[in-house]
Amino acid sequence: MAASLVLVMVVAVTVRAMLFRSSLAEFISERVEVVSPLNSWKRVVEGLALLDLGVSPYSGNVFHETPLIIYLFHFLIDYAEFVFMAMDILTALALYIVAEDFNRVVFRKQRIAFEFKKYACDVIPLVRTPKEMYHIPLKVALFYLLNPYTVLTCVAKSTCAINNAIISVFILATVKGSAFISAIFLALAAYQSLYPVALFAPAVLYLAQKHHLTVNLHNTAFLLYLVKYAVMFTGCLIISLCLSFFLLSSWTFIPSTYGFILSVPDLTPNIGLFWYFFAEMFEHFRLFFVCVFQINVFFYTFPLAVKLRDHPMFFMFVQLAIIAIFKSYPTVGDVALYMAFLPMWNHLYRFLRNIFVVSCMLISSSVLFPILWHLWIYSGSANSNFYYAITLVFNIGQILLVSDYFYAFIRREYHLVVGLHLKSKDGKEAHIVLR
Repeated sequence: MAASLVLVMVVAVTVRAMLFRSSLAEFISERVEVVSPLNSWKRVVEGLALLDLGVSPYSGNVFHETPLIIYLFHFLIDYAEFVFMAMDILTALALYIVAEDFNRVVFRKQRIAFEFKKYACDVIPLVRTPKEMYHIPLKVALFYLLNPYTVLTCVAKSTCAINNAIISVFILATVKGSAFISAIFLALAAYQSLYPVALFAPAVLYLAQKHHLTVNLHNTAFLLYLVKYAVMFTGCLIISLCLSFFLLSSWTFIPSTYGFILSVPDLTPNIGLFWYFFAEMFEHFRLFFVCVFQINVFFYTFPLAVKLRDHPMFFMFVQLAIIAIFKSYPTVGDVALYMAFLPMWNHLYRFLRNIFVVSCMLISSSVLFPILWHLWIYSGSANSNFYYAITLVFNIGQILLVSDYFYAFIRREYHLVVGLHLKSKDGKEAHIVLR
């Protein structure tokens, strides 16, 4: 397994190195599907130029990354390509270890469920076996490193790759049960792009189960643990913000980063849902609809926490997908992160209903993005409606993908308890109807 992982890493690094040296690198770095006003490398370079001149990088309306990122590349600008490749390798390694550890958790839960007779007698086909799960960690690393979305993100030197690395280390720390390190990296992820705050709930649920705490708001031990984690997370986030202030001697980065994310002033086309809608929006309705759109990322957290409280890893996957779909400036790098988790749920394939249609939607829209962009911007034979239409197809495909996996997960859990072959009252075969 280790040799296979090293081989995958070597292939991934080779592909990236070749693309960095090709004429495609410049083209990829300008693609609106790959970079956004928040994570574009050109904007980072512009911010560094202003910093070198003794001017605040936030004095204009160009740079919107966090201060820690600009000071990181202030020292590593000459090694930027190595930094981004290292971030991808780090992410893949973290996800590989996460999948390994999660496999052990799944085996333990299955053994306990059979010992206490929580599963029905005819669910052997649904039980996960060591042979079936042996290659899952490698597949997770492979899905991340060789995903075209990840490769494009790395070659474009989008800082989304750094965000993904931080989130993956946060997930690793959570799976390992280290609350303090988990809180540190969750705070860093929230400091970087704000939306990972929504991952607070699955992290707390996973850590509580890891430490054998009953997840119940009436349980004093769980409430104390929740407060402890919240204090650590808040403290780390405040330290990050204060460190940024000491680096810049100013709080101007807050409206230029978090204010920019929340208010969505730059309507540069991307693969998200915001830009076209607000380009057509009357100004006096703007604030209301900005709030409505932003709430989407956090709106589903509580009901998902209630429904998936016993399955925090799947909750984490769903929440990552929701962030990638509904954030204000999404890129394909955000999509690549949650797609890396798909091999972990390969046991759900028998219950998926729309996987072929969804796959066709995602692949066709990915191909059509640059074509319709060229027709709109360069040829003038199309307009923004064409590009936004394919954006809607892409996002609907993602929504169908996540909802299909959610349905499959819930149905499998149902069958594990009541049995795979259901009978009606008259003894005939019964069917589950989703209403």
